[in-house]
Amino acid sequence: MNPADASTSDLRVWQAHYGVNTPPELPVSPHPNLAAMVHAASQQYATQKAFTAVVPNGMNGSLSFAQVDALSDAFAAYLREELGLPEGARVAVQLPNGLAYPVAVFGILKAGCVLVNTNPLYTPAEMEHQFRDSGAQALVITELFADKLEALAGKTPVRHVVVASVPELFPAVPRGIVRAVQRWWSRALPPIRVPHVRFMAALAKGRAHADRLGGPQAVRRWWQAIGPDATAVLQYTGGTTGVSKGAQLTHRNLLANIAQIRSMGASHIEPGRECVLTALPLYHVFAFTANLLSFYEAGARNVLIPSPRPVQNLQRAIENTPVTWITGVNTLFNALLNEEWFVAFPPRHLKAAIAGGTALHHAVAERWEQVTGTRIVEGYGLTESSPVVTFNPLTGLRRVGSIGIPVPGTDVRLVDDDGRAVAVGEPGELVVRGPQVMQAYWNQPGETAVVLRDGWLHTGDVAVMDAEGFFTIVDRKKDLILVSGFNVYPNEVEDAVSRLDAVMEAAVIGVPDAKSGETVRAYVVRRDESLTAEQVIAHCRTLLTDYKVPKSVVFRDELPKSPIGKILRKELKAEVKAEKKAATKAENS
Repeated sequence: MNPADASTSDLRVWQAHYGVNTPPELPVSPHPNLAAMVHAASQQYATQKAFTAVVPNGMNGSLSFAQVDALSDAFAAYLREELGLPEGARVAVQLPNGLAYPVAVFGILKAGCVLVNTNPLYTPAEMEHQFRDSGAQALVITELFADKLEALAGKTPVRHVVVASVPELFPAVPRGIVRAVQRWWSRALPPIRVPHVRFMAALAKGRAHADRLGGPQAVRRWWQAIGPDATAVLQYTGGTTGVSKGAQLTHRNLLANIAQIRSMGASHIEPGRECVLTALPLYHVFAFTANLLSFYEAGARNVLIPSPRPVQNLQRAIENTPVTWITGVNTLFNALLNEEWFVAFPPRHLKAAIAGGTALHHAVAERWEQVTGTRIVEGYGLTESSPVVTFNPLTGLRRVGSIGIPVPGTDVRLVDDDGRAVAVGEPGELVVRGPQVMQAYWNQPGETAVVLRDGWLHTGDVAVMDAEGFFTIVDRKKDLILVSGFNVYPNEVEDAVSRLDAVMEAAVIGVPDAKSGETVRAYVVRRDESLTAEQVIAHCRTLLTDYKVPKSVVFRDELPKSPIGKILRKELKAEVKAEKKAATKAENS
């Protein structure tokens, strides 16, 4: 039976756990598009601080909501009038967290253009793919990595380059700050050998155009013409299952997800009085929707960390700002809990932390609560759903290790390989239907048809639902380990390994085995160097059935991670494959 053929009303048991201020149906956004939302929030909270960027030594710069509104108006005018970009033109932004990022992004949305979020750490080959695929005509890039553009000359549609620095829009002595930032990155700024315009010069040109046309009213005419079903963002997937694809997220998609997030946090988010720490990169969909858009609408102050590694880079920001919310992934929270300064003086205004991106380990959640006195509330989402699908309630019943319950207006089902709904408590692929689900993959009808079927988004994630409607991710279907025909889910084993106090981090993969097909291997970063493989295995035997227990343990100084801190099992698998190939070659030679 196809999931679209069955009513989901009988599965909405999760609605009993919505707070009194959370309606069960979809909250309706009062705004026709994201630019209108930005303008409305900017007017309402005009004099308050909107963004504060903090570098590791504590130097910082801030912009008020009114300043963000005016500067993004200027950038919109630059795009439309100086560059002549039409409505719907794609503009890539390749910036770390800093004051230039929201100004550029909001300007793109106000101009009626389409934002293409791009990782600043991408290689020239990755940049070429994304720019060519999206058809981006303009690029806003950090000066730290603008030297990569020389290798792309003539290979992409990008014809206009705007270069911004990390301390862009900081007050006072910019040269001194630039030198400090250079020391922090431990590198000299590379020469930029392609034609470009500096960000501040672009803003000045845009401001002159806007003034000539009649000021903010002229910019308003552009964004008032944007319909809710217009594409707002091309958000590229991580490429973990093939070539990275651009998810077309419309204004309606993102506004719906903002409203859903707001609804779930209605009892705890006080408009105009929150302060969120943003260590996750804003170009990633989690931070983009949750931190940038949702907290901006709520009038929150956003504390931006240009680079969260090493984790000590967060210390001055946490010590010097009244942080009430932190978003992050398991590795970030774990790293903070291993910092003496954080354990000794946790944020005293903190209400809660929000976890996503990867599984939150029980040991990390429990220790976080002990140290800070607050919860980590775990959620779940993916690029194709703008991203939030489920979220743990901030009060009432909690399920540590659960991704929570579907946000209002969202239907979730678990199905087997034939599309039939599975029983409560049984694992199945998680499929989603809701207003936050993407329109399509950009120029990829075949790939779109694979994941969007009869109105349902097939996520590729395996989950279980309990009798009260709480979901728990078991694992990615592609990461499943088959041991003698038995399913082993790496998340479960990683969580067990991480409960050892001597373990800092862990990752689990399957490795080929002649007898059982695969066996379980654990990669471990030790907190205590005396920890042995035998101790890890013995510990796991107390928590897991025999076929799930790691048969081998490899100790590492660090594990491969994505830019947001997600441990990359695929790189560990690639190492195993390369080792096997080399061994086979040696045997045959």
